[in-house]
Amino acid sequence: MTKDFADAFAAEWVSAWNAHDVGRVLFHYTEDCTIESPMAEQLCPGSDGTVHGKAAVRQYWTTGLEKNQALHFELLAVFVGVHSVALLLHNSTSNKKSVELMTFNKDGMVYKAVVCFAHITT
Repeated sequence: MTKDFADAFAAEWVSAWNAHDVGRVLFHYTEDCTIESPMAEQLCPGSDGTVHGKAAVRQYWTTGLEKNQALHFELLAVFVGVHSVALLLHNSTSNKKSVELMTFNKDGMVYKAVVCFAHITT
């Protein structure tokens, strides 16, 4: 994983989400990808928070965008791992921060993503 790849991926990924273009986001994912997210628990009953396969992820994200039509991400930071990229995001419509950790295969495609939301403690 290189910084240049991670930065380019992050810019395209955020741009695709802000355009609400699920197909453009999914272009970067394998057919057998998995997404683990607290939002999946809410939007996909029975999923236990994990969505399996590109078709199911498409439905999950489409449902999410229908419920949050003003979705807009601001990219706060890009973290680079060995085979992964983590994005620190601010969702300006919900005023929530999240981290999206994406793991890539040897072809540069995301096969697993884990989403974590910030819980502010004092």
